[in-house]
Amino acid sequence: MSAGPTRRIKPETAQRPAADPAASVWVSASAGTGKTKVLTDRVLRLLLQGTAPQRILCLTFTKAAAAEMSNRIAERLGQWAVRDDVELSKDLTELTGHRPENLTLIAARRLFARVLDAPGGLAIQTIHGFCQSLLRRFPLEAVVAPHFAVMDERSAAEMLKQARRRVLDAACAEDDANLAQSLARITRYVNEKSFADLIGELTAQRDRLKQVIRDAGGFDGLVAEIHRRLGVAPGFGDDGVLTET
Repeated sequence: MSAGPTRRIKPETAQRPAADPAASVWVSASAGTGKTKVLTDRVLRLLLQGTAPQRILCLTFTKAAAAEMSNRIAERLGQWAVRDDVELSKDLTELTGHRPENLTLIAARRLFARVLDAPGGLAIQTIHGFCQSLLRRFPLEAVVAPHFAVMDERSAAEMLKQARRRVLDAACAEDDANLAQSLARITRYVNEKSFADLIGELTAQRDRLKQVIRDAGGFDGLVAEIHRRLGVAPGFGDDGVLTET
């Protein structure tokens, strides 16, 4: 049995149905296969259909992806504004799958200025940025301080470094006996670099650590649970374990 001829489908033809604003579509594809192009085409077709730019919201994972989409849309609309009828008609036909009418050509040329004049412009945001905008609109409902500012990674790292230094200073000064004892125990097993890595990991997993402590009924309960899982009696320390082994 011989196989029939393989039919080659142009990428723009395969992507066109996903860019149709009338369809609810989930696109899954590898990197570099045209997902951003599909999203860009979808926005352009929404604009061509008369949707107000300020009523369109695009969400991405990264700022780089948001900037890429914004640049692509602005570049395409800028091209439409200056192209002649033949070139513009060809471009719109490839985008929508059918030949545009004269009114559509006129509307396409005006889109660049329309997007620029839209209140707030075309909203292309990261998911984090969108969530932050919701929190700023409803801070009391979200139980956050009005006019809050989001800390960047550099500031967060600096504040974490300062907090770690304050804890170490307090432990070295023996202002807190339990803290000093805990630090002395930890430094028996880790060096300076490993200690910083350990504190960084605990900080990154602080929500999980808090939940574990809550589930155990407090810190003492957590210690008792650790002893139970290790099969040793409460108060049985390192020396006792070494002696038994």
